[in-house]
Amino acid sequence: MSSEFSILGRGRAGRALASAWGPRAPLLPHTARPEGLVLLAVPDRAVAELAAAFPGRCVHLSGSLHLEGVPCAHPLTSFDGEARDWSGTPLALSGDVPEGIRRAFADLGFAAFELPPDLKPLYHAAAVLTSGHAATLWLGAEALLRERGVVLPGRGLWPLAEATLHNLERHGAGGRTGPFVRGDEATIARDAAALPEAWRELFLGLGRLG
Repeated sequence: MSSEFSILGRGRAGRALASAWGPRAPLLPHTARPEGLVLLAVPDRAVAELAAAFPGRCVHLSGSLHLEGVPCAHPLTSFDGEARDWSGTPLALSGDVPEGIRRAFADLGFAAFELPPDLKPLYHAAAVLTSGHAATLWLGAEALLRERGVVLPGRGLWPLAEATLHNLERHGAGGRTGPFVRGDEATIARDAAALPEAWRELFLGLGRLG
């Protein structure tokens, strides 16, 4: 199979997509200047400069950044550099994304939808809350226990995290559990008092949001 477009950027997103697409989309360094369509899998700060090198024939992956005249396809997932099963994963499209790139993402199972450019920052903030901030909470919770000498056996907190995600996927807001859902103020106060101040404020603030 001959290549249909090129991928610029050898980070986790570029490597994962290139692995999944194989010869239809070769992975090239930032400095390459290939012919034909180009998918920019680069940090936001590099998008504008690289897009200028491929006028009218590039698509970028930034979920937050909008550049007039440069279309975007943003996969709503967390990449680790490896090809995965992305069936049902949303793909935010902004601007006139070429049909060949739309089709390539669809072949990997991504579910495309149109995202107005003015809503990209809100969309991306929601993605950061769901992924990066959630990861910070999970890792921070583990560190709080470890610092006090509590080492959980087995898989630690991860079964709880997985069960929580499963319940939310199945039941939405009805899948939430815990003292804030029950209105158990005595438990909330006791738990909050055990936390360092910064974590205490976060614990109470997030709990009250729900």
